Amino acid sequence: MIKLFIIADDFTGALDTGVQFAEYGTKTLVETAPMYDFSQMPDGTEVLVLNAETRHLLPDQAYAVVYRAVREARNAGIPYIYKKTDSALRGNIGSELAAAMDAAELDRMAFVPAFPVMGRITRGGIHYVDGIPIAQSVFGRDPFEPVHSSDIPKIVAAQTALPVVLHLKTDSTGTWSQPGIQLYDADSDEDLWKIARDLTLENLRLSAGCAGFAAVLDELLELRGKPTAIPPLTPALFVVCGSINPVTQQQMKTAELNGFSRFCLGPLEKLDPLWLESTRCEQTVRSWLDTAARNRCCILDSNDSDGGMETDAFIRLHGLTKEQVRLRISAALATLTRRMVDGGLNATLMCTGGDTLLALMREMGVTELMPVCELSPGVVLSAFAYQGKSIHIISKSGGFGAPDLLCSLAALTGITEQGKEHLC
Repeated sequence: MIKLFIIADDFTGALDTGVQFAEYGTKTLVETAPMYDFSQMPDGTEVLVLNAETRHLLPDQAYAVVYRAVREARNAGIPYIYKKTDSALRGNIGSELAAAMDAAELDRMAFVPAFPVMGRITRGGIHYVDGIPIAQSVFGRDPFEPVHSSDIPKIVAAQTALPVVLHLKTDSTGTWSQPGIQLYDADSDEDLWKIARDLTLENLRLSAGCAGFAAVLDELLELRGKPTAIPPLTPALFVVCGSINPVTQQQMKTAELNGFSRFCLGPLEKLDPLWLESTRCEQTVRSWLDTAARNRCCILDSNDSDGGMETDAFIRLHGLTKEQVRLRISAALATLTRRMVDGGLNATLMCTGGDTLLALMREMGVTELMPVCELSPGVVLSAFAYQGKSIHIISKSGGFGAPDLLCSLAALTGITEQGKEHLC
């Protein structure tokens, strides 16, 4: 029976939250169909994570999706519901929290947005990443979904009239004297544990936050079993990069300097759907497959090698909107990766960015993933079935990780034991 239902607004977020339970032996399923039929819940699954894909919707549209999901989960008898929010506060925070509370018919809900192990903390209701107010960080400069404020009550108030009740670290976390969204400060894992333990199980029937607070719920909800070991992985790594975050771009550059082959898509290749049907595209995929057979560490990158000037010119020439650019790039990466796999690519896959991961799963006809474990904080290993075989895929969102992350992941696949000692 499903004991915990988690609603995430994007795919990587769904996985990095679901894995908090899966890596401790709890059978966890991540579902990509927003209109999930709860009557079809698979036997033995205890945690169901829904990728509601609401990050880029209008606030009222996001509200409707989350409201339906919570209402259906309650009708299915699921005792605990968690609204997963982005650790950088992107997306429809206010409308989705309001939808969850309205559907659950509650006037109070705990909201703990901090993720200390990833450098995301909350102090005085202000959200920080690596000590910088989130709106002043790289997330404030994101071209697709910039965060304009670091003040969480203001972010919530932009989409809902529900009051926000701030709980400072010095407050008693066990008392909810006022109705509203109960926002908790936290700057350490110890803070997360204290908040969770001070709340009653009744309070936790509906709660919200990112993967950080979810990670402390497994023990309290008795969802913790035997830790999961990293399974044997295919000794090759094929990275699909759909993130433009500077942190991810640095990881790609570091990997290339340390032996990875890197295929950078030009404007035509990633923004013109007709190119994907061309003879030139077929030849390009064949050449990438030849390279991948020789060098088992490869990157398919949507970032331009010239810093983006040619892409900007292409976008202006063709009058493309930001939404069209986002969707076309993820679709191109998905199509090309699926053709690589169909063409014989035998590798552990990796995707950066939720849009890219979702597009790839749709392209491959996959609706369910099973998170396995975290390879490092926020870096999730999952498995899915494709054409009769199991494929491992690593996922992460764009804005975190050490510069040598890809080299470390290559070592985890066992490549260094196969004659690739020059990698980092």
